[in-house]
Formats: sequence, structure tokens, C-alpha cells
Amino acid sequence: MKVLFLLLLFCHVSSSVKHSLKYLLTASSGVSNFPEFVAAAVVDGHLVGYCDSNRKILEPKQKWMKRLLENDPQELEWYTGNCFHIEPMFFKTTLYSLKQRFNQSEGVHVFQRINGCEWDDETGEVNGFNQFGYDGEDFLSLDLKTRTWIAPKQQAFTTKLRWDADEAGLKDNEIHLTEVFPAFLKKYLVLGKSSLQRTERPSVSFLQKTPSSPVSCHASGFYPDRATLIWRKDGEEIHEDVELGEILPNHDGTFQTSADLNVSSVPPEDWRRYDCVFHLSGVEDDIVTKLDKAAIRTNWGETGISICLSIKADLDFVIGLLLLILFITGLFMWRRNNNGFRRANTSDSSSHTSSISSDSNSPPDQ
Repeated sequence: MKVLFLLLLFCHVSSSVKHSLKYLLTASSGVSNFPEFVAAAVVDGHLVGYCDSNRKILEPKQKWMKRLLENDPQELEWYTGNCFHIEPMFFKTTLYSLKQRFNQSEGVHVFQRINGCEWDDETGEVNGFNQFGYDGEDFLSLDLKTRTWIAPKQQAFTTKLRWDADEAGLKDNEIHLTEVFPAFLKKYLVLGKSSLQRTERPSVSFLQKTPSSPVSCHASGFYPDRATLIWRKDGEEIHEDVELGEILPNHDGTFQTSADLNVSSVPPEDWRRYDCVFHLSGVEDDIVTKLDKAAIRTNWGETGISICLSIKADLDFVIGLLLLILFITGLFMWRRNNNGFRRANTSDSSSHTSSISSDSNSPPDQ
């Protein structure tokens, strides 16, 4: 299934300096052993809760979120209503309508939405997004600046016209983007501060598979993912003969990354001129590690052992990751850019609404 081919693509998490709250919702048909509707809430790239309408499961994935739902009946009611009633009805009906519109009676089909907001805690700037996708392609997105829906496909144009004329729905979107969801995000950042806003410095080591392989500077165990890893020569950053790796998640919620330096043309006496520098956003002191041949961990000559940089995952992490991959398959990967989504002040992003039953979120064929 094409969803699974995107596993590695999802592993890189954006290093944006902004905080974000994202709601990822998916309705599917033709997918065996998978619920018809699932949804997830993600704060700063961390899964904080998900729901499955088929099994009536609403499960917080962070301790602070669990305490919030236990102690705040209004918050619990909001999530319960959207997870089990309002959203599933809208998504299932819309998926059926889209299959009719595209003349599709069989096969796997997925209708998705990602909405929420970004908030810059330094400037106070808020940006929102509300995007719909169908079978891995754009379907509709809201531009708050012009207060219009963007329809890249002809089949969505009639829906665009109807939603553009719905002033109440547009206003509802705007309110939830600029007021409701930024308030949610700020509250979650306070409640989950110990886990969401902590900083952890990594261990940095040098790895080399064979004597002719590049030397890999490997940093693992850092948090958050807003980090950079570079090579320098004589104190100046270099790019030639350097290959930067992706930022990958570890099973414990921390991250790892690497930067490879091709040393095949570097004389042994010049190795000490090179160093690897790790910088973590929000932390003043960088970790600077001088390239020392004696400190390189190698494994040549040993059998059955290889050094590799891989994702270590426990069962909960795998389940959460696969869920998110399915959610975002049609909503991030079709973008063909590194942003995942664009800001609300551009022509193809928008806000979130919790009034799912409003006209602006009614099925496209209605």
C-alpha cells in the first residue's frame, strides 16, 4: 500500500521555531482491518491523543492530556463530540460523495483534513491552516487573507463557490484559528511544559563503518528537534564533502541526527583541523567535538556487526507513527515542498473550525 512507502519520508520532522497544534483526521474505505474514521491531536510534533470512531476509543497519549480530560468535563465533551459524532458523520458522508463525484465504486480511498495553528511565542504571530485532501492530492484549502477557498481540482469548484458564499462558516473558521486554537495550544504548552518544552543535550560520537567510509558525526538523545549539526574546518563551516542526515525520532521521544564528512582526501595530520558542532535551539552553549581518529568508533574486521543509524521504536511509538503516516499521506507528501503546509496568509492555507456541522464543512455534493 502506497501509505507504507512514505514511512521513511515522514521520519524527518520540521525544525520550525514555532509551536504548533494540528488536528489530523482521516476517513477511509477499502482498507481492511482499519477504522473508517480516525483522528489525532499533535502538539509540536508529539502525538497527544487519538480517537477511533468504530471502537469508540478516545485515548490521550500524554499524562498531562489524560489529566486534562479527567479534570475538565467541557474539554472532554468537546473531544468526544467531535471524535464520535460530528466529524465521523461529516467525513464518511463526504467520502461517499467524493467517490460518487469521481465515479469510483471500488478500491482504497482516503479523505483527509489537517487543521490547526502555529504560534510564535516570541513575536506572538499566529498562522492557521485548514486543508482537505483526497487520495493523496489537494482538494480544498482556505486562504484567510482573501477569505476564499482554493480549489485546485475542477471537481471541488462547486464546493468552493458554496463555501465562499458562507460568511458564517468563514467567520467561524477565522475565530477558531485566531482565538480558540491558539488558546488551546498555549494551554497545552503550559500543561505539558515538562515534556513539550524541555531541552535535552545529546551525546555526540564519531562513527566509521570502514577505513574508506566517511566519518559520521552522530548526535543522539537531544530534544526538541530544533537542532543543527555541522562540520567546520579551522573554525569555518564547510559544505564540500559533507552530507547532512535527517532528524530522526528515537523511541523515548528524543531525536538523533548525523553529518558525514568524506575524509578520503584529508591527510592524517590535518584531521585535528576539523570539528563537529551541534547546536540546540534555546541552548546557548554548542557541543563542539574535535575530529580525533582515536575517538572514532569502528567495526571493521568484526563479523555480524554493523554500525547503522536507525530508528529505535517500541510498540506504542510504531502504532503512533503508522497512524500519523496514514493521516498525513495525502496532506503533507503531496505538497512537493519541505514545509508540510503553508501559512494562512498565503493562498493555500487556512484555519480550523470546531463547528463541523456548519455549512463550510458540509459534504461537497450538498
